[in-house]
Amino acid sequence: MSGPHSHALYIHGHSPVHLVAPECKLAAQLLLVLIVVATPREAFWAFGVYALMVMALVALARIPPGFVLKRMIIEVPFVLFAFLMPFLGGGERTQVFGLSLSIAGLWGAWNILAKATLGIAISIVVAATTTMPEFVRGFERLHLPKVLVSTSSFMVRYFDVIADEMRRMKVARESRGYDPKWIWQAKAVAVSAGALFIRAYERGERVYLSMLSRGYDGAMPNTGEPAATAAMWAWAMAMPAAAAVVMSVAWVTA
Repeated sequence: MSGPHSHALYIHGHSPVHLVAPECKLAAQLLLVLIVVATPREAFWAFGVYALMVMALVALARIPPGFVLKRMIIEVPFVLFAFLMPFLGGGERTQVFGLSLSIAGLWGAWNILAKATLGIAISIVVAATTTMPEFVRGFERLHLPKVLVSTSSFMVRYFDVIADEMRRMKVARESRGYDPKWIWQAKAVAVSAGALFIRAYERGERVYLSMLSRGYDGAMPNTGEPAATAAMWAWAMAMPAAAAVVMSVAWVTA
């Protein structure tokens, strides 16, 4: 449990962003997203500046642009929702390429796309430069509730274990001739889901008891790594500070 753990979004590296303490990155991420969301949607230039800042951050973290673009697929639901807004929105309408579109819907679509894209890109950079144990330490140092931090970390750590168990059960069903084609054959899947839940519950109970026997007191053991220095906090807060200036100018000129 105390060994190094990574996740699908993590890219091993030694860039300046990788070396920043996790609590600094998490705090900077939150501030950046809040600043982007608080920026008036009419300030197109401000979102352009934010995009340049995020691209500079990607380059500084030495993350391949293709990696970021692939992970941006998670934004597809937001894109689909934003695409429908000009057609379904009410109020004053305008003609665009022969289509009658809602002006309020167009503004809403732009607002969602711009802010969601920037927020997701910022999150991908943080995830690509932070391991799972670092996330846990960062949340603890930011004084999030211990129960919430522990539960979230165990959930992520054992997600792959449960997924492997589910794949093994699927192979076992198919090796016994299970070939689902009709709705009434879904009973086997329901039974497997129930069995998987029981196995996961029992596994969690065993892990918890073994941790208690090793002195677990509700918090992960301290690895002895020093907390962030003042210089590291200043470096991490430089981008949110610059973004805050852009937001302020955007509101003044809006």
